[in-house]
Amino acid sequence: MTSSDYWDADTAARYDESSAFMFAPDVLDPAVDLLADLAGDGAALELAIGTGRVAIPLAERGVPVSGIELSQPMADRLRAKRDDVPVTVGDMATTVVPGRFALVYLVWNSLGNLRTQDEQVACFANAARHLRPGGRFVVELGIPGIRRFPPGQAAVPFHVGRRHVGIDTYDMATQQGTSHHYRHHPDGTVTHGTSNFRFVWPAELDLMARLAGMTLERRVADWTGTPFDGDSESHVSTWRT
Repeated sequence: MTSSDYWDADTAARYDESSAFMFAPDVLDPAVDLLADLAGDGAALELAIGTGRVAIPLAERGVPVSGIELSQPMADRLRAKRDDVPVTVGDMATTVVPGRFALVYLVWNSLGNLRTQDEQVACFANAARHLRPGGRFVVELGIPGIRRFPPGQAAVPFHVGRRHVGIDTYDMATQQGTSHHYRHHPDGTVTHGTSNFRFVWPAELDLMARLAGMTLERRVADWTGTPFDGDSESHVSTWRT
């Protein structure tokens, strides 16, 4: 049994619209460029493939893409857009699909959906299980914003916009977090939704990779290759078998 939140049909129906900023070319194209380059002439497997935000443009580059997705409604949305991307419904820590891949990837903080260390360790092992010799596992993940906490504070904003305000709360003892989303809709209503995650540090990820037989090849702050340093708020890390 997975600890991940389940994205139901209503959430899946709103996903592309609520995440429109992540579909913008200046956000999406650098990710697809790098992933296509890493896949080369091989196939790719996306863990938590969702509605195909990354998988579809990657497939359009000629990379054979398969996916694993926990939410049946999210998988259905992807299949409605493109039915030639194979998707297996299951959790990304244990689900096995046929084939060996040049690339396995997990983007936009989705590793945090696994809310226990054991599941995250299992996810790395599952990625390695699917990779051919010399294959790569790529993870895009945020760095917890705890440097912005004054003493006694437990929440930090991660986005403040006209239509959306997002606030993360953290439990430092358990490495558990919750993202709170306040959305202002065209009819004037405001809704509140949450998603839960386990935050994890890059060094902890490197140990998970080592346990799975992989070594760190590259770590940068974003898809464009900005150097990673102590002030980086995210990272894109690549491990190799």
